[in-house]
Amino acid sequence: MQQLIRNGVVIDDTFAEAFGMRATAIIITAPTLKWARQAAITMTGFATSVIGCGCEAGIDMDVPETETPDGRPGCRVMLFAMGTDELQKQLKTRLGQCVLTSPGSACFAGLEGSAPLDLGSALRYFGDGWQISKRFGGKHYWRVPVMDGEFLCEATTGLTKQAVGGGNMLLLAADWAKALKAAETAVAAIEKVPGVIMPFPGGIVRSGSKVGGKYKGMMASTNDAFAPTLKGAVKTALEPGTNAVLEIVIDGETSDAVADAMRAGLKAVVKLGPKQGALRISAGNYGGKLGKFHYHLKELLP
Repeated sequence: MQQLIRNGVVIDDTFAEAFGMRATAIIITAPTLKWARQAAITMTGFATSVIGCGCEAGIDMDVPETETPDGRPGCRVMLFAMGTDELQKQLKTRLGQCVLTSPGSACFAGLEGSAPLDLGSALRYFGDGWQISKRFGGKHYWRVPVMDGEFLCEATTGLTKQAVGGGNMLLLAADWAKALKAAETAVAAIEKVPGVIMPFPGGIVRSGSKVGGKYKGMMASTNDAFAPTLKGAVKTALEPGTNAVLEIVIDGETSDAVADAMRAGLKAVVKLGPKQGALRISAGNYGGKLGKFHYHLKELLP
């Protein structure tokens, strides 16, 4: 494998392989940003991978009160799934259990897509006949009575079929602390890119996987080629001085958004340098057989 070197960091001549997904977005508001974020964090819990969670979700950005429909601070949340039916199911369940229940919350469409997904139209029945339908400014809302007042929720939000899931980068370092420093630096840079989320805890995943495994029924298993403790037992992808690897996984509203996010993360890790962060940057792919979106690392760097 050919490699490039930037600021002392080795860049593998490889690509991240991603695939098409369905996605939607909502804007959650509350009297304070603390409570808007609390509802958003709760809603996006247990949403790291469609393999085991049904969807992948995260906070795209905070939205200032000057830009929200009700003039209160808010958060834009994105959800990704492999199909429209599963996306609608996850949206309805998480909205009802995590946003409707959160003090002072309201919910609005966060995406103008190719088709509508139910928001308030799905939750209005909780009002037990006391819910009120309102149309204002060309939009449809539901007002549902709750114990601290009422829950205002736009009737629908948009669906996009142009979303991409699985953009990624592997950060290889001399030790765990440096791998984490590199990963946190990448996450901070990617968080500034609109239209993307990193669904794993803090944007980082340590349990990178390969397709399948030795045990029956396993869709994925440990990426042994990048596991430092297995260097002497498997065909490793690690040099002797590499003792920790962390991965960043990115989902985006569009392919361009994923590319922008990967570019921002790569530049940040390269700038950090190998003394503080990664010795080498690579990416996960399946030989181009799983997804049609390929992000070549050398093409993303200046």
